[in-house]
Amino acid sequence: MMTLSLPPEALDQLFRAARTHNGFIDKPVTDETLHTLHNLMKWGPTAANSCPARFVFIRSQEAKERLQPSLMPGNTDKTMAAPVTVLIGHDLAFFEHLPRLFPATDAKSWFVGNTPLIRQSASLNGALQAAYLIVAARALGLDCGPMSGFDSTLADAAFFAGTNIQSFMLVNLGYGNPAKLYPRGPRFEFEEVCRIE
Repeated sequence: MMTLSLPPEALDQLFRAARTHNGFIDKPVTDETLHTLHNLMKWGPTAANSCPARFVFIRSQEAKERLQPSLMPGNTDKTMAAPVTVLIGHDLAFFEHLPRLFPATDAKSWFVGNTPLIRQSASLNGALQAAYLIVAARALGLDCGPMSGFDSTLADAAFFAGTNIQSFMLVNLGYGNPAKLYPRGPRFEFEEVCRIE
């Protein structure tokens, strides 16, 4: 069956008109929306279906206060005011789940004892899943403010203590306030970064 292109309005919502938001209107993001978000983004492909990303949806005031010490000063106010902040990490023990997630072959054996490969795969595929989360959120009508400006060691101590999970990104989620947008930055043209051979 041939897959048809999405209509231009959908492509605008996902990419062309979508923006990185620094402020949000006062409208909550429901549990149902967060479940729907995960159940959509989880279908994005990862190597050997490894799915190493782990997500903490930080919404309560108590959880925000635990996150606050890890935030860089320029990201503190907007993160504390966001309806939800997603702390995203990758699980360095992801390969333990491969017998369930990728039963076609013994993929777990590729990783056991191979720390460089574990770290490389967790980092690459975790980042892919973070990108899927952003696109899925936009598809559901949410706006996003992704950030790397935080102390992951402090965040891990607050939210992932005693686990093999290491955080690498924050994404503020909600319904964006256009009044708080910065001017849109330029992008490269095809000829500057691509070639066809």
